[in-house]
Amino acid sequence: MGDSPGRTRHIDALVVGAGFGGIYALHKLRNRLGLDAVAVDKAGGVGGTWYWNRYPGALSDSESFVYQYSFDRDLYEQNPWRTKYVTQPEILQYLNGVVDRYRLREHFRFETGVTGAEFDEDSGTWTVRTDRDLEFRCRFLVTAVGLLSATNLPRIPGIEDYRGRVVHTGAWPQDLDLTGKRVGVIGNGSTGGQVITAIAPVVEHLTSFQRTPQYTVPAGNRELTAAERRSHRENFEDNWEQVRNSSVAMGFEESAVPTFSVSAEERERVFRRAWDEGGGFRFMFETFSDIATDPAANEEAAAFIRRRIAEVVEDPEVRRKLTPTGVYAHRPLCDSGFYETFNRPNVSLVNVKETPIVRMARDGIVTDDGTVHELDVLVCATGFDAVDGNYKRVDIRGRDGKLLKDSWADGPTSYLGLATSGFPNMFMILGPNGPFTNLPPSIETQVDWITETVRHMLDTGISWMDVDPETEAAWTETCADIAGQTLFPQAASWIFGANVPGKKRTVMFYLGGLKDYRALLAEESSAAYPGFAKVTCSPVPAASGPA
Repeated sequence: MGDSPGRTRHIDALVVGAGFGGIYALHKLRNRLGLDAVAVDKAGGVGGTWYWNRYPGALSDSESFVYQYSFDRDLYEQNPWRTKYVTQPEILQYLNGVVDRYRLREHFRFETGVTGAEFDEDSGTWTVRTDRDLEFRCRFLVTAVGLLSATNLPRIPGIEDYRGRVVHTGAWPQDLDLTGKRVGVIGNGSTGGQVITAIAPVVEHLTSFQRTPQYTVPAGNRELTAAERRSHRENFEDNWEQVRNSSVAMGFEESAVPTFSVSAEERERVFRRAWDEGGGFRFMFETFSDIATDPAANEEAAAFIRRRIAEVVEDPEVRRKLTPTGVYAHRPLCDSGFYETFNRPNVSLVNVKETPIVRMARDGIVTDDGTVHELDVLVCATGFDAVDGNYKRVDIRGRDGKLLKDSWADGPTSYLGLATSGFPNMFMILGPNGPFTNLPPSIETQVDWITETVRHMLDTGISWMDVDPETEAAWTETCADIAGQTLFPQAASWIFGANVPGKKRTVMFYLGGLKDYRALLAEESSAAYPGFAKVTCSPVPAASGPA
């Protein structure tokens, strides 16, 4: 199927993105609804986050048996991942296999970025422009641009004078070999921890530039036993039923036991067992029920991690710099030997709150104590302009020419993380104020709802649906109220936009859990979408069927 330059192609639906969400959306729209649907992505292939994040040590923090699709048991049976967590190359290979299994590849347009989109009320269609001199006219626009894909680069004076190489972990060059190099890493969140741990054994010297020490627990990645793999296959339905009826959807039963309902000795035993087993979400949510909500319970968990840091890190000054003192309320991290890495003689640590970065020189980073940290490569593990970053970088205009980035000037909002007022028939996968969970189950939940909604519109003659502004405002308030009942807003985290200088801190997730979220979606659709205004018009005809 080819597209000639400069022409407008009329289709039923356009999907933007080729990660977990975009792949499943394209499958459902084409292979289940029979629509002429096309997906575009600026990348050179499928994978989304996992296409770009090829840095050393890239690993899922969801366990492998639930970090995949569940909609097809045969697919699940044929992809028996052998380790507790999954590496980036494995995930990328898996997603490519899914695309080929469902004959989707010819319906992707790679190396095609969206530059703008505009909704026409009279025809009920979107016109979507790309950087390939090709535009699409479609009735449905489905955005699957990912939570973590708009890279956030630090602004360092003099960076143009630096003669070494600067890379971001979210755009990792395939030709980069760090062996024997002097490497600096800015950032120590999930990505920073992974890359620091992975490259330390091969570089000549590694300097970690850290702003805020993190609480992280062992991942406990290991080869799964044959019995475990067999159990995952045989208990497929039960496992996924548990996931869909849980809060964080990570494949374990969340604790219902309050921290102080047991003795100090029992608390220590429970924490130690979780530490030895591994997993950040398990440590926060499987141990006790109130770590994310009760300050005293949170401090118990935090104090345990601090004691482990004290046991592991040998140098007292390095230990001090690595030991967090604040609330344990970021996305819970896990690692493959992060604290142990700082015992290596070729690894040093700079606390940039105590010794700020002043500028970059030809040879490396200059801190305010006058030290020049000589570097061949600077790795920026500085995260992403999360959730709304990719939306704000594109000229998206809805009803009356309203610009999306203006609509979201005070922070991104939506209804159910799926649609935003003033932008009809634009359905978002993992949009703002969607569920804070393991992502594949949330993605499947949202895509299933989107395709169900599209089917409803086709069956009932609705041309376009737009979220009622009051409904969206109420959902935003609900998300803020739930977040306020937790400790998460107390941490300067990317999940509230705090990692991007100048970005307004705002609630960007629904923290009520997947089970309740699924119930809310079912309630909305079963009641014939009371949160939406519905309009019937005469849309521009689309193509007659899948090409």
